[in-house]
Amino acid sequence: MKKNLLFIILILGIAIHTKASVDTLLVYSKKMHKYIKTVVIDPDKSKKLPVIYLLHGHSANYAQWVNDAPQMVKKATETGAIFVMPDGGYNSWYFDSPIDSSVRYETFITKELIPFIDSAFATKANRNNRAITGLSMGGHGAFYLALKHKDLFAAAGSICGGLDIRPFPNNWQISKVLGSINTDSQNWEKNTVINLIDSLKNNELQLIFDCGFDDFFLPVNRAVHEKLLAAKIQHDYIERAGTHNAAYWGNSIDYQLLFFRKLFSNNLRP
Repeated sequence: MKKNLLFIILILGIAIHTKASVDTLLVYSKKMHKYIKTVVIDPDKSKKLPVIYLLHGHSANYAQWVNDAPQMVKKATETGAIFVMPDGGYNSWYFDSPIDSSVRYETFITKELIPFIDSAFATKANRNNRAITGLSMGGHGAFYLALKHKDLFAAAGSICGGLDIRPFPNNWQISKVLGSINTDSQNWEKNTVINLIDSLKNNELQLIFDCGFDDFFLPVNRAVHEKLLAAKIQHDYIERAGTHNAAYWGNSIDYQLLFFRKLFSNNLRP
């Protein structure tokens, strides 16, 4: 099969006792020269819907959201949105790595995956009907991509996200995609979410993020919250009981989906 074919459908239209379909696709990335597994939940193929992209955490894969939050099919129907859950690799942090040409997940999501989804599914293909969120590494990725591509997303969420990676130079093999913080510090400075806040103006993006009281990422989430407050940028920030685990993000996602649902319902653009 030619590699310029954009996707192969692996699993088609699993019945879930609703109109929803759950498809696992292989989406071809020309930039990375490989197929990338992506789960798509479409609650109603009969009409155009907004789209929410959901990014997984470090060392996980495209199936993390449906495994850790089994209510996702029901929530897609309630939200009235297509959910798209791509594989972001074991350790990509959703960058285009400046040192590893095989890691181009920013380009994949913004220039390959989004156009494909808008061509293959009945979407409301404009930024006002597109949001992105994620957990842990995916929380970093969601804010990172939305802040760098405000023309593509109206809203972004993060659940216990690594919103400043600089305090963790020896964790999660981040140095494999950015280089050593000692010798390649500019790579870290340019690719950490907290520094990208400087490019944001109030009301350019609708932001929601949260973190558990016992989560190791709590200090960096508080730092982003404080920076947004100092810049007078409106946002929703929540701290609640919990730690860095599936129980936390499996519960938190419900609140973020309500946030996105309200955003989409206030937008009358087709």
